[in-house]
Formats: sequence, structure tokens, C-alpha cells
Amino acid sequence: MAYENISLEVQDGVALVTINRPKVLNALNPDTLKELGQAIEEIQAREEARVMVITGAGDKAFVAGADISEFPKMNALQARMFAQEGQKVFFALEDMPLPVIACVNGFALGGGCEMAMSCDFIYASDQAKFGQPEINLGIIPGFGGTQRLSRLVGRAKAKELCMTGNQISAQEAKELGLVAQVFPHAELKDSVMKAATKMAAKGRTSLRAVKQVIDRGVEADLKTGCALEAEAFATSFVSQDAKEGATAFLEKRKPEFKGTLTS
Repeated sequence: MAYENISLEVQDGVALVTINRPKVLNALNPDTLKELGQAIEEIQAREEARVMVITGAGDKAFVAGADISEFPKMNALQARMFAQEGQKVFFALEDMPLPVIACVNGFALGGGCEMAMSCDFIYASDQAKFGQPEINLGIIPGFGGTQRLSRLVGRAKAKELCMTGNQISAQEAKELGLVAQVFPHAELKDSVMKAATKMAAKGRTSLRAVKQVIDRGVEADLKTGCALEAEAFATSFVSQDAKEGATAFLEKRKPEFKGTLTS
């Protein structure tokens, strides 16, 4: 479908979504959130899409936050609806049955930091900045920032970042466990696409299983998490890709995983 605020392209199994509003540092307004939600649905319906990467257009920002120009128009009920819509889209992003990588090429502030945290993991440019600066506007994060940030970096650091509005570097974000890897700015996109393409060649069923077991098990006790893992292991064990993986290993060749999420 046609999009005005984002772009979507699929190549070599990787669906690349770009928030395309560089003049406003890719700020999120209601229309952009709506289009992102539609893109998530489209990607799930496209059989060739096996991994999703999300980034921002231009060289300055991933997403610099929500579009503040929209705020004066909103009353409390409209603000709640805006927050709920952002949360709905980010939960849909988080619940994707395929891996989702945030390719953070610049400012990831406010809604941008919240969107990145909704992905499975973050690869960042060494020029990227992260933060929840809503406190500087007299408000608080609304798209899940207080909740995801505290789960990722701990309550004390999340409170500090949300209460001061401070921005942190990509390296500091990595040290806190918020970012998986940091790359030189000029190498970021190529490095992310290389990793995504490598991941797209893996078995679809096992990729989904890893994601689901970690996401569900991390909030459970160890025994419950291991029980979830055993069930997912058994399910993946009888998949088409598992048969191909074992056969390829025994035949000393590279596996060609062609299974779907239902086979």
C-alpha cells in the first residue's frame, strides 16, 4: 500500500521500514503511528518478509520524539487517545512473530526511544543519543517509556533518566544494556542489514520460538521459563526447518530453510 510518512521495502527476506519525516527529525504524529501500524500488518502478511528493520530517514534522527506541534491541539482525552494509540502500535511491534531490529542512526528521544525499546534489540550509530526528555515539557512518557526503560536498565536509572530528561550516548546505552551493539556511523546501515540478512536465512519457526520463549520466560521464575523452553523446543523439533537443519548437517552442506510459521 502507499505510505506518506514512512517507506517500506523488502529485499533478501528483510523488511526495511523507514520513518520518513526528516524535516521534523522523523517526529511521530497520529498519521505516522497509523501508517506504522498498517506496515506491521502488511509485513506479517508478506511471506517473503522474515526479519524487520526499522530506522529513520536522514542523517540526524531515528525518531526525535512525538510531534510537539500536535500538543497544543489536544485536551486530556485526546492526549490519552494519542498515548493509547502509540502504545497499541508499539505492542504490535513488540509482538511481531519475526525478529525486529531498531537501526538507530541518530536521536532516539521520547517516542523514538520508546519505539526502539519495543524492538527485539537495538543496533546504534556511535553518534546516536537516547533519552526520555518529556519532563522538560512538563509531561511524562506516554508510549510505554517508564515501563520498558525500567525493565531494561533498572528502576533507579529509569527514574533518573525520566526525571532529569538527560540524554545518553550510544556507548552509555550499551553499557546499561539498552543497546546491543554500537557501530561507526558510516557503517551502521550496512552492518544492520548484513546482520538482518544473516538472520533471515535462519529457520522461521525457531526464530519465532526464541523470541517468544525469552519474552515470556523473562518475567517468570526459572522453572516456568525452562518449561516454556522445553515446549518450544519440542514444537521446533518437528518443523520442516528442523528436518532440513539435521539433514544438511549430516550431509555437510549449508541448510536451506524454507519452512513457514505453520510448517
